[in-house]
Amino acid sequence: MIFNFRLVSDEVDNFRREISIDADATFLDLRNAICDSVDYDKNQMCSFFICDDNWEKGKEINLEDMGSESDEDVYLMDETILSDYIDDGQRLIFVFDYMTDRCFFIEMKKSVPGKNLKDPVCIASMGTPPPQTMDLEEFEAKNAAATQVDDLDEDFYGSDEFNDDEFDAAGFDEMTFDENM
Repeated sequence: MIFNFRLVSDEVDNFRREISIDADATFLDLRNAICDSVDYDKNQMCSFFICDDNWEKGKEINLEDMGSESDEDVYLMDETILSDYIDDGQRLIFVFDYMTDRCFFIEMKKSVPGKNLKDPVCIASMGTPPPQTMDLEEFEAKNAAATQVDDLDEDFYGSDEFNDDEFDAAGFDEMTFDENM
């Protein structure tokens, strides 16, 4: 069986990669195919997260064992087979820059049963990928600029203080929350 994955970035609007890979390949094989398709250095720390339909992170699959002393199982890319965790429509996050938590959003678009693929292949490439690493100061400055745009406070909405004299209670005495009406 062959899996077809689509990768997108929240940093670059016109960026997309599509990768076909054998279902029996490992997450390390998928990581290598991703890095090859975007010309990233394979010596950087990275990890996959299995996500739900709302992109909430679940199980983490690491490149290396980080020596965790918790009771949680450790899943390593070179030991974890794609078909054990991937179904049609499965969503993944691939964190390629640990310092700034930058990532690709990946979705398994379709599976092709009855076929095998020796090596992964990038079947579609669009746009320029974001840089693999970003200076922490540059990242913080970029986030601060984005926060300023998103930061709509009392200068935008007006004062957040409530004044009883400004409240018009007319009509509120007729409101009811009784479900039996």
